[in-house]
Amino acid sequence: MAVSHINCFVAWILLCGMLSGSNARIHKLILKNETRFAVDLNNFGFFANGTLDVNLTSLGLNEKLVNYSIYPVGFSLSRSRVNGVLPYTAEESEDCPLAATKPTNDEPLILFLIDIIKMRVNVYAMGNQDNVLIAKAKSDKAKERKVRDDGNQQKPADSNKVKPAEENDSEDGKKTKTAGGNSQENGQEGGQPSQKNAQEGGQPSQKNAQEGGQQSTNKEQSTPFEEAKKVEGTTFLLNQTTKPILALDKIKGFYNFSFQLVVGPKAEGLYSLKFHYCQNRMPGIRIPYSLRVDVTETNPGSFLSAAEIPLSRLYICMAGVFFAAALVWVYTLMKHRYSVFKIHWLMAALAFTKSTSLVFHSINYHFINTQGRPIEGWAVMYYITHLLKGALLFITLALIGTGWAFVKYILSDKEKKIFMIVIPLQVLANVAFIIIESTEEGTSEYYLWKEILFLVDLICCGAILFPVVWSIRHLQEASSTDGKAAMNLEKLKLFRHYYVMIVCYIYFTRIIAILLKITMPFQWQWCYEFLVEVSTLIFFVLTGYKFRPASNNPYLQLPQDEEDVEMDEVVTESGALEGISKVKKTSNGRERQKEPAL
Repeated sequence: MAVSHINCFVAWILLCGMLSGSNARIHKLILKNETRFAVDLNNFGFFANGTLDVNLTSLGLNEKLVNYSIYPVGFSLSRSRVNGVLPYTAEESEDCPLAATKPTNDEPLILFLIDIIKMRVNVYAMGNQDNVLIAKAKSDKAKERKVRDDGNQQKPADSNKVKPAEENDSEDGKKTKTAGGNSQENGQEGGQPSQKNAQEGGQPSQKNAQEGGQQSTNKEQSTPFEEAKKVEGTTFLLNQTTKPILALDKIKGFYNFSFQLVVGPKAEGLYSLKFHYCQNRMPGIRIPYSLRVDVTETNPGSFLSAAEIPLSRLYICMAGVFFAAALVWVYTLMKHRYSVFKIHWLMAALAFTKSTSLVFHSINYHFINTQGRPIEGWAVMYYITHLLKGALLFITLALIGTGWAFVKYILSDKEKKIFMIVIPLQVLANVAFIIIESTEEGTSEYYLWKEILFLVDLICCGAILFPVVWSIRHLQEASSTDGKAAMNLEKLKLFRHYYVMIVCYIYFTRIIAILLKITMPFQWQWCYEFLVEVSTLIFFVLTGYKFRPASNNPYLQLPQDEEDVEMDEVVTESGALEGISKVKKTSNGRERQKEPAL
């Protein structure tokens, strides 16, 4: 109980300090004096017509120390090459991904290179693109001012009409025409741009906008446009020939720009959004920079990633299954109440806590799915029940492994040390879990605590194996010394089975299930959670079956022969052994009575 109170206290402190700043799938990342060369902002699985909104509100760079034309700065948006495996990890290549402006494979890759000299953002779309980019295009200020002056002097009455096309500089020195302000008007009129105009980086004319209803019959091309939000900016249908140039603003020394991406039917998949500062990739160079970026990712009708959408229903169904299993276990305890130990009720508490934790987990995902962020009250309840479940799980497994109440009634010193190690590690794992869930993925603390959680979890899983090994050794020694070899060998056999069960459970939930996750298609990665929950249920059921309180359970069988009973009696008449007591056992094996020696 003390462990539960400690976990609850730690959880409450961390949640009060962190949940107020956590926005789940609506991300707000603020970095100050950052020196990493790559920041993984987020990974998200997009279905067709999913949207990605990125708003860079304040980017602070040291303009004097770095030549940004040689060492680019910007964002990369890449799709996984293989199901579940993301490209462009930090260790994959020594070269900065922003420097590779030529396609290396057919997977969609979009680079946003920030040019602080020309005050623009150069966009390179590579691979098989079926995405739509909506952003404020870079315009020629002189021509924009001339058009505005001419319009004010000659045609003041036509100020509400569509603005004339302006010319932008493309990367290859050619001129491409874009319309500077009519995308919102076209969106309201229901018009869709033709593929030719979109590839040229431009907007359809007013006539094309009126005829857009006829072009919308081609659903494959028009659907991304229909799902795009009505935002102020230019619409680009991205492909390898399109090189949009976006506007970059500078306000109080900080650079700002934003864009929205609509995923097409042929480009759905698992995407990774990263920020790159290529100069810091060089050995021994760590130039600080600051960054604030808001990222909002959505799928049609959901704020969850493609692999997370089914999780709310999965968790509530598994909660019902665990609750039913807990009721069956309680019924078994009541039926065989004369053979019940305290640890049996601890196992029942674990099953009910697991079910309650899954209920709150499902509710938490439901609110993230509909609102993009959790409700703090429900999130606190989920974290508390999750912490209780983790503590009860390892304590129960360790007590069963030591043979407490089944083989012996006291714990040895080395077994007590196991609890002194496992319990603080569980508190540390709970702290790491809350920090991971409450912080943004792009922060450096996120990766630190993620590694701590993985390491601590493996240590705890390994630590609970030691009591099982010690119990097996104890039964081996007892089978050859106390004369009850048959019963001890039977217990030894079952403890070996239990050891194999724990090892299989640890390997499957920590290693095999993760390997299956990265080989599955992105929309089926929720099966990882399903496999983990099902394996946990099977492990609980098998453990309960082997340690069930029944008269025919080999763990609870008592010696029936008079010869065995006589071996439990130690009678002495000599003065050297004076004080030795005779031990008698009751029918349920739980009570012991001492009688003075004859």
